[in-house]
Amino acid sequence: MSLDPEILSRVQFAFVVSFHILFPAFTIGLASWLAMCEGLYLWTRRDVYRRLYHFWVKIFAVSFGMGVVSGIVMSFQFGTNWSRFAEATAPVLGPLFTYEVLTAFFLEATFLGIMLFGWNKVGPKLHFIATVTVGLGTTLSAFWILSANSWMHTPAGFEIRDGVFYPVDWWKIVFNPSFPYRLVHMVLAAYLTTAFVILAVGAWYRLKGTAHESARVMLTMGVGFVSIVTPLQILAGDLHGLKTLEYQPAKIAAMEAHWETERGAALALFAWPDAEAETNHYEIALPNVASLILTHEWNGELTGLKDFPRDERPPVAPIFFSFRIMVGLGLLMLVAGVTGLWLAFRRRLYDSPRYHRFLVAMAPSGFVAVLAGWITTEIGRQPYTVYGLMRTSDSLSPVAAPSVAATLVTFVVVYGIVFGAGLYYILRIIRTGPERRPDVTQSETPATPARPLAYPDESTSET
Repeated sequence: MSLDPEILSRVQFAFVVSFHILFPAFTIGLASWLAMCEGLYLWTRRDVYRRLYHFWVKIFAVSFGMGVVSGIVMSFQFGTNWSRFAEATAPVLGPLFTYEVLTAFFLEATFLGIMLFGWNKVGPKLHFIATVTVGLGTTLSAFWILSANSWMHTPAGFEIRDGVFYPVDWWKIVFNPSFPYRLVHMVLAAYLTTAFVILAVGAWYRLKGTAHESARVMLTMGVGFVSIVTPLQILAGDLHGLKTLEYQPAKIAAMEAHWETERGAALALFAWPDAEAETNHYEIALPNVASLILTHEWNGELTGLKDFPRDERPPVAPIFFSFRIMVGLGLLMLVAGVTGLWLAFRRRLYDSPRYHRFLVAMAPSGFVAVLAGWITTEIGRQPYTVYGLMRTSDSLSPVAAPSVAATLVTFVVVYGIVFGAGLYYILRIIRTGPERRPDVTQSETPATPARPLAYPDESTSET
């Protein structure tokens, strides 16, 4: 069986970026949660917020470290597997990645040490500023990375000379047409990812009958947050979809497995797209609903895939199914928020085992939704790396398929070991639970860490 270096390079990059995106999606929201906990502790002096801070900051440290490692590996692939793409787009994308390092990564690195190890070594206000600054750094990192990625989808502010993209207007490059919508959509997705992990942990403690006060705080704050942010995320997704229809109509047609150009297009709830026959099998559809959602008109016109040449169409099946996974999980998140509000109104939020089991099952929902959305976005850009201007097949490095296959296998093995160990450690922290030291203040001498990676304020006692 012959190996295709383009397919292998795409699979390898997809594998690496899929691992990497999970950690920023978690740490962006977790950094803001930590800032919230510390701020509430300084304001109210309730010890539960201090315990929650020290509990989650250990998980943040491990997740942040794994995100940095996976990000370094991902960046090297631009030179090893996609050198022609890197050469052609370097004048535009190179500065954007540099800005991310200078304004975001350096900011995080400067204050991360104070945040992790300075609880008893600096004043409370300075430590809180460090925590807030790390949270700001994670969001700034998302700003620049999403700006660069959005430019690949909706390129603007450039000119092409001798096959190389040169910047003409940096304002148009950074704030390209799809960037504001994708930034809001991704940041809200990161917050929801973190919120459902926190909710799941709080619900799990309630089911176990442990960490009573911490679990109640996590449930209360989590339910309040997701009940507000999930509807905002649905609105942001709708606006993002309208912008995608304007600039990437082929992607929208693939997401809906919509083959014919027509008015009053139906929304396929389920189907089995057949790209060869240009039709859908086993389709279950709602008349006119696709037009209503995508054009906000009952009889709005949608362009079908048949209006695009076959070599200009993205793969239909993976986009169709990944988009529905993302939307389905979003609706489940909305159900979780509304149900939690109803239970809180009836004062049963802390005593509803079935709801708590549902929240535990929803723990990975944010991660899966982020991956599904990323698959929809990136596969939907095919067959281009820079949409409409540079094809994926023209972006490859002249590397033989066996070399790419060997590195892909190596990545799978190494990532399985390294990130499996990281996940195991995070689960151990969760099983231990928030530590309980009711008489500790921020001015006391820190305890000596009991083992490597132990947080300085860690205690061996459990709640």
